[in-house]
Amino acid sequence: MSKRVVIFDTTLRDGEQSPGVSLNLQEKLEIAHQLARLGVDVIEAGFPIASPGDFEAVSAVAAQVKGPVIAGLARANRKDIERAAEALRAAEQARIHTFIATSPIHMRHKLRMEPDQVLEAAVEAVKLAKTFTADVEFSAEDAFRSDVEFLCRIFKAVIDAGATTINIPDTVGYATPQEYGAFIQSVINGTPNMERATVSVHCHNDLGLAVANSLSALENGARQIECTINGIGERAGNCSLEEIVMALYTRKSVYDLDTSINPTEIYRTSRLVSNLTGMLVQPNKAIVGKNAFAHESGIHQDGVLKERTTYEIMNPQMLGIFTNNIVLGKHSGRHAFRERLKELGFELDDENLAKAFARFKNLADRKSEITDEDLVVLVEDELRAVPEAYRLDYLHITSGTVLVPTATVRLKREEETFEEASCGDGPVDAAYKAIDKITGVGARLKAYVISATTSGEDSQGEVSVKLEREGRFYTGRGVDTDIIVASAKAYLNAVNKIVYDRTPVPKPERAV
Repeated sequence: MSKRVVIFDTTLRDGEQSPGVSLNLQEKLEIAHQLARLGVDVIEAGFPIASPGDFEAVSAVAAQVKGPVIAGLARANRKDIERAAEALRAAEQARIHTFIATSPIHMRHKLRMEPDQVLEAAVEAVKLAKTFTADVEFSAEDAFRSDVEFLCRIFKAVIDAGATTINIPDTVGYATPQEYGAFIQSVINGTPNMERATVSVHCHNDLGLAVANSLSALENGARQIECTINGIGERAGNCSLEEIVMALYTRKSVYDLDTSINPTEIYRTSRLVSNLTGMLVQPNKAIVGKNAFAHESGIHQDGVLKERTTYEIMNPQMLGIFTNNIVLGKHSGRHAFRERLKELGFELDDENLAKAFARFKNLADRKSEITDEDLVVLVEDELRAVPEAYRLDYLHITSGTVLVPTATVRLKREEETFEEASCGDGPVDAAYKAIDKITGVGARLKAYVISATTSGEDSQGEVSVKLEREGRFYTGRGVDTDIIVASAKAYLNAVNKIVYDRTPVPKPERAV
């Protein structure tokens, strides 16, 4: 049996189904390009039939992202499959991922179909998908709560029809590792032609067991893991890509399995997805959490200083987590700045380098120590995906215990300048009301989170906001040593996304 595990990333499909997450086309493309740099084998770019936006996003990823297989999800019916095929037309390597529920509860209450009807629909769907691409994946939704004998029958039929990957999901996160492993083994053993397909699993995290169940499946013959960055997704989320990959890497002596993932891109990918989705990573999150490599206990600190492996089973630098002290200062030149960014994994063109360098100089005048983490935050903030329809030109705040908080905000849009003042419950609220007066977007603030991106009293502050407008959510992020300025930047970032969303986006070119 192969020792190679296929990493199927569904951040752009299942991950975007997380409540309150809504990515625009450019954000999806930015994540897809980063997933390609990370080294995933398959990117599930979306569900093309779901909406025109999903269709455009899958089409754009298919046309522009090279390397990984690009997959589109489709229910087991003609309209879905044809729509997916159209969206994937320009892909270097395309996969149609078709699915239908197989558990008694789903067939009876959701589909209102008999098992034989489900089997027939599955076979016809795979046959149709096969006319568009050689790479077809079939998923039995809610497989773990399905009858094993029926699963084996439907899997045999769809493999005969041309399916090359068979996905056996724990859709509602109900399984435990021991029983899920035994379940996978019984399905593989009961499907006589299973050797002609790759066995995949898609585990949800409702009981916190998605990674454990996925590892158990690998021990019992699965060779594709469907996962997401930071484990985001429906309800409690999915199997976390970074956790499954690093479990296989760190415990290779146990699993003896390999992936194509480049570990040094893991932390960067995690940050990007967190920033663009507005879903902050909890501090104690395995692998990528802020505290994952922090040591407060004196005993632990002493051990790590003497020998890192006493309390660290992974090297943080291997994951792209930088812990250097000062690297550059206000007297540093453009060449040194460019070279340091290259070491951190950023290749900037001349225009973006000039913008980033100007911001670096500005930061160096205000902050005594510039760390690698400062540089990462600065560049990521500069390379935001959405163009700035409005730019913050001036912000003045008056506030205090006996003053009514008031903000004066001046924004620029192209060559025009707009200025408004407003009072609020606090300085941030006042600034947001002034921005609203200028932009008129009419959005509601749903979430506001402050965090420090680096340590020290002159740390940069990071603010994340989530706005709602007409049922859609827009996330914004701002970074500055002044938390009020960072707050205004974050709000304006989200407002610019709303403005961008209103602007017609040209369709990506497709191969004829």
